[in-house]
Amino acid sequence: MKISKKDALMWFSFFAQLPEEEELMPKQVELVYATFAQIEDAVDARNAKLLAEIKGLKTLDGRTYFVGPEEKFSRGCRSCLTGTGLTAIRKTNKCNIKCKFCYNYGELDACMPVGEGMWEIGGTKFYERDLDLLLSVQDKPTGISYVYLEPFMEIEKYYGIIKKFHEAGIHQHMYTNGTLATEENLKALGEAGLDELRFNLGATNASDKVIEAIAIAKKYIKYVGIETPMTPEYFAAFMEKKERILATGVDFMNCAELHLNNNNIWNYFGENMYIYRHGYISPIWSRELTFKLMKMADEEGWNVAVHDCANRTKFARGLNLKSKEGAWFGASDYCSEFTRPPFEAFLPILKDESFQFLEEEELPEGYRPGELY
Repeated sequence: MKISKKDALMWFSFFAQLPEEEELMPKQVELVYATFAQIEDAVDARNAKLLAEIKGLKTLDGRTYFVGPEEKFSRGCRSCLTGTGLTAIRKTNKCNIKCKFCYNYGELDACMPVGEGMWEIGGTKFYERDLDLLLSVQDKPTGISYVYLEPFMEIEKYYGIIKKFHEAGIHQHMYTNGTLATEENLKALGEAGLDELRFNLGATNASDKVIEAIAIAKKYIKYVGIETPMTPEYFAAFMEKKERILATGVDFMNCAELHLNNNNIWNYFGENMYIYRHGYISPIWSRELTFKLMKMADEEGWNVAVHDCANRTKFARGLNLKSKEGAWFGASDYCSEFTRPPFEAFLPILKDESFQFLEEEELPEGYRPGELY
């Protein structure tokens, strides 16, 4: 069904007014899916044109796109996309700043603790003294990552567990906003055996302090990168300080496509959004900014791997992880962040006259107003 923008707007305006608990009928769901497909097809066509302009475009086994030196492509991302997945380790339930793109926006004071002296690994609680047992019983992953929320809030607690996994030969990476990084704790992380540190440079709009921390981290940690959701604010800040950022010696930049959940989506209300494969919802400008940065990096010959960490990449990640787990053919953990589509979030793109569907047709009989029973 190649629903027209006019009809899609009419139906989505109606759906947005329905009570949250009212379930849609099968034909109404068909209309929703047809609209999502029309928007996604138009976005894909726009992205294909931008990709075609990047002459040095490379892929990682067809699972994601990047430009720049292959040896600088993040080892953690390789583990995620081609290895035995990426085991997330959770410890710190606090953060020292608030970002509008954060998945926990508005609930930072309500994030549940992992437990005193405990670490959450694979959904299970462990003490550090349990790690020998874990490593002796289960197969080692190719990589692990330290997430949730800002580890530098209590970074001294991480050194021991990092050392243990380093001795086991497991690649480890950590995320930080960089505001609490110092020469002392960065050196300690390097000595403990952390392989890779990723700075969310957009959390501070590319502050000078964090840029300096990136340069310091390169002295002690083998691989240092930037991983930030691509937003117009961050892109502008990056361009203003581009030369200084590149001079830090940063190895890679993971340009994350901003995807939204119930916590942060209304911070971007009014933007043109699309939904990828009925899963992640994103503003259409996020990936377009990534392509703009990748093209610049390619044409200017940056000594940095610039990675399109898009919704497509997350979809490939889920397929790879389930494959390594021995799940059935086609299994994936990729899914929507919403129990019900936020219909009102798609009204702006349906009202935008500059955004056109590729092909339109009249609604078939039985799908017009007054015909759905």
